[in-house]
Amino acid sequence: MESTDHQLLLPLVEEENICLPLPINVVSKYWNVTLPMSEAIESAKQYANSNGSVLIEGIESAERHGLGCKIIHSSLSELKKIIDAGIPPIVILPGIPEITQHASVISGYDDNEKTILHYIQKGNNDGEQQEGVIPQELFDKEWSEDGRLLIILAPHNVLFSIKLNDSSEISNRLCLISERLILQKNTSEALASLKKAIELDEVNQTALYLSGSVLNEQNSNDCIPYYEKCIALNGRFYLAYVGLGNYYLKSSQFDKSEIYYSKAIEINPKRSAKIYKNRAYLKEKQKKNPEAKNDLKSYLKLFPKAKDRGIIEQAIREL
Repeated sequence: MESTDHQLLLPLVEEENICLPLPINVVSKYWNVTLPMSEAIESAKQYANSNGSVLIEGIESAERHGLGCKIIHSSLSELKKIIDAGIPPIVILPGIPEITQHASVISGYDDNEKTILHYIQKGNNDGEQQEGVIPQELFDKEWSEDGRLLIILAPHNVLFSIKLNDSSEISNRLCLISERLILQKNTSEALASLKKAIELDEVNQTALYLSGSVLNEQNSNDCIPYYEKCIALNGRFYLAYVGLGNYYLKSSQFDKSEIYYSKAIEINPKRSAKIYKNRAYLKEKQKKNPEAKNDLKSYLKLFPKAKDRGIIEQAIREL
């Protein structure tokens, strides 16, 4: 648990599971707490058809084995303060096509170089820790796309020693619990949990977005005000724009759908491949074939191993 020049030395960890995500495992081992993989394997049986990780399962495992947890909406300055306290924070960042989000452990920062250091799973040839380097400005822009959500795992005495700005920890935790309920197909319970999260913190961007997403899956236009409020609070909340684009696409309101898809692409043109395919579909409906063709090319550029590549290539030739 050493800190030198705003940099934490983290253990090399390779084991992970849908219910024991790598960042949770890394930070737990940093605090000399080994979480049993057998528990995670057993818990994972209920998510057999799910992709990605169930963060709340890993968090609850860490808590059962003695660590405390805070889930907050944070800032770059607070993140640095947490690192300087010797705590490796976990942040939620945009995924890569076609992963919606991913959790990453931040291992340090360099104010001279204006960079953020994040944990890389594999060590170098000498078995030493490797780190990815992200310019601070780019990191903060991407982090803002999901509301600057941050997870702190640490012994209770360490947690109590730091003062945090976000008082909405319970509301944020309910969001992660709701994500689990969504994966378990318990949408009514998920909506009830999210309603409580919003009652506790009416400006919780994550809760608003998730509420919109559940309602969108039900094809309910009640999703619209949740997405719109999320965007009003955070004009860079990428997934809320995508959600509105998807809703209006399903309801054949192509002009509105195009506006929201285009705004999402403006925020982060490389985050999603599927958004280009969706926008190509509506542009074809609008008789904008050259633009549809360009969007299909962008889809394949971002997602070269797409299962529908042959179909898309044929569509490009025909447009």
